Amino acid sequence: MIFGIYPGGATGDDTGGLATGAPDDPARVSEALDRLQGRAGRPFLVRAYTHYEDGNGGRLATATPADAERYAVRGRRLDLVAQYRSASGDVAGYRAWLRALVERYGAVTDTLQVTEEPNVVGNPTLDGDYPGVREAIVTGVRTVKEHARALGHTHLRTGFNTTPLFGPATGFVADLVREGGEDFTTALDYIGLDFFPDVFRPVPAAGFDAAVSGLLRHHREAVLGPAGLADLPLHLTEHGWPTGPGRGPERQAEIVGTVVRLAAAAPGIAAYTHFALRDADSARPGLFHRFGLMTDTYAPKPAFDVLRGLVERHG
Repeated sequence: MIFGIYPGGATGDDTGGLATGAPDDPARVSEALDRLQGRAGRPFLVRAYTHYEDGNGGRLATATPADAERYAVRGRRLDLVAQYRSASGDVAGYRAWLRALVERYGAVTDTLQVTEEPNVVGNPTLDGDYPGVREAIVTGVRTVKEHARALGHTHLRTGFNTTPLFGPATGFVADLVREGGEDFTTALDYIGLDFFPDVFRPVPAAGFDAAVSGLLRHHREAVLGPAGLADLPLHLTEHGWPTGPGRGPERQAEIVGTVVRLAAAAPGIAAYTHFALRDADSARPGLFHRFGLMTDTYAPKPAFDVLRGLVERHG
């Protein structure tokens, strides 16, 4: 299993805003990444976010963390998230921008994710709020794959992600497959899943293992299976559990250890990415300010060393 982490501090919240704090310290970020990765050359992903919106088609710099390619050293590679936020539904412009991203970052990128949580509506920091997002996924995945191959970047893999899907939303992926057809499914290298058990909906500790295992099984059998994608690698593209009032750092370490252990034992899970390296602001009590494995001064919480050990064992 390939491990990775989002090494920034800024975190999008559930209202469309950002939880922010002190700027990232690139030297301390690099030191922490070296420690998590362990031996040089071990595959390790650095998750970075950038977005397309009307009028910014020439903007290719990563939004967070800034200058993300500086961290793609010692065998680390980017896990680049290319968000779609076009209020006018400019899918053609988005595809042109994706080609430019491949040209700039293709040599240092292992995975390029087309859109971010496109099933989520009502939050302008996520892509489901924008018209044409399904077309952006279907045509964007093909665009990335075709352009990467044309440039000789045969290592670069592409896919898209969602949050957990239940009820009528369970058919989201199958609907995309019907729309995109064989050209779309052939271009897909993986499916991503952002999931945060016991963060936004409490899960009793006694039932946590069963809840995580059940969710992963549901996603493969009920979401990917009907879409014909059950054999595709599943990447856990974001997982985290914030500390704070009533949410102790020891429990965070237990949660990280349990989720990685269950993911490593589940069929078809090829990657795990933690969100995030450091807190946005350790003095703030809100959920979105304390997702880090480290405080905002880069002091490790117990979960940091737990993840280091898991990388050594499973990576």
